[in-house]
Amino acid sequence: MDKTVCELFAGVGGFRCGLNSINNISDTSKPEKWKTVWFNQWEPADKTTQWAYDCYINRFGTCNDLNGNNTSNCDINAVDKNVIPDHNLLVGGFPCQDYSVASSLATSKGLEGKKGVLWWDIRDVLEAKDTPFVLLENVDRLLKSPASQRGRDFGIILACFRDLNYTVEWRVINAADYGYQQRRRRTFIFAYKDTTRYSLMMSNTTGYYEEPDDSTHIDSVGKLINKDGFFASSFPVNPIENKKIRIEKLPEGIGQLSAEFSFNFENSGVMKDGIIYTIKTMPSYSGKQITLGDIMEDGDIPEEFFIPEDRLYYTYPDVTHSDETKGKLPPESRKTWQYLKGAKKINRTASNGHEYVFSEGPIAMIDSYDKPARTMLTSEGSFSRTTHIVKDKKTGRIRLLTPIEMERIQGFPTNWTKDCLVDGQIVEMPVKKRRFMMGNALVVNLIKQMEPVLSKIFDEEPKSFNTKYKPNLDVCMHVAEKD
Repeated sequence: MDKTVCELFAGVGGFRCGLNSINNISDTSKPEKWKTVWFNQWEPADKTTQWAYDCYINRFGTCNDLNGNNTSNCDINAVDKNVIPDHNLLVGGFPCQDYSVASSLATSKGLEGKKGVLWWDIRDVLEAKDTPFVLLENVDRLLKSPASQRGRDFGIILACFRDLNYTVEWRVINAADYGYQQRRRRTFIFAYKDTTRYSLMMSNTTGYYEEPDDSTHIDSVGKLINKDGFFASSFPVNPIENKKIRIEKLPEGIGQLSAEFSFNFENSGVMKDGIIYTIKTMPSYSGKQITLGDIMEDGDIPEEFFIPEDRLYYTYPDVTHSDETKGKLPPESRKTWQYLKGAKKINRTASNGHEYVFSEGPIAMIDSYDKPARTMLTSEGSFSRTTHIVKDKKTGRIRLLTPIEMERIQGFPTNWTKDCLVDGQIVEMPVKKRRFMMGNALVVNLIKQMEPVLSKIFDEEPKSFNTKYKPNLDVCMHVAEKD
């Protein structure tokens, strides 16, 4: 089967870098093993310059649709899915802010939120193009969204795949659990048409479609999750107890599912013919651990990244707690990193007039070099508890991460986001935008580790699968504004 790819919500090209083992910027000049026939990247918040898109096309160039038009920087919702070129693999880290770790689960809107609704564009592409294989990435909270009906959103996604005749495997993977440089937990979804050779091979191997409640059948499902499946082959896990596999049937209708379905999905599982099989797995890895210290720059760092002493501490450096229940600290003290990252007790009043004490525990102010980096968010570099603060290797002074270090934390080549192609001119991306791009990206190393297994699957598929041609219809002409 031809290794042709459609990359949705492409960002700065994390999936493409991973699939093609791009380790240096110069690697983009080499022939790609996985040919991207079309991609889409649109950021509605960028009113003047589409920084992610302009970074992507600077590295890879652009792709036209079947009508010969460049719709890669259109709002995906407005793109006619029929004019997307045929492809055998659809990939994407679809937008996840509505149920991300950056917001509380109680306030997450899931598939009803502005970002979550973009799932339906993925579904529409799959329906229009009959894509044989799908590889998606999202936050681990996707499995629990929304708080009022745990598991509903993931159930809807699985039901959509079921109705389009796909089997689905999923796994929540923490990159650091497999030796990589960031503690970042993400849900990965691998779906494949039931008519693919891979699906038939998995069915014949496991027999998991025969008798869902049979003990032999459960043993077969366990083998798929533990050894033979896509994620089991890419990221080994410790042996599981098959009797702990939980089984649930999805409601037939999406409407009924949306109104009534709730289920506690574990971090690993399979969905086949509307039957869910899920169990908690533990990673099995004993190799080298890449740490934050391993990827830090050790040369001269521009002064703009260093934090002034008066913004670091408001008192002695070893003070990690503040108690403001008897009076607030001065504003100058509260604007320091010591205060922000330290434990707190603060008097607060709820909207109903109830008075209470808000408490917050401390986190390490200076990030340790001997551990993988903490999860990087889009707020990286701002005055936030989640921002990384490090000790400079050369001077010992305290500073923020550089863009190169953030790229390395996500597994991108050095200076991947430095330059963009804007209106035909090379323009340097602002540091604030580079931080956002990396906080919004995936860990490229994980895709690199999946690629050999994915490549083997494709090599064993018949070459003629998915040759259906769709008629050309109207094209989205809604393009990004350019100054």
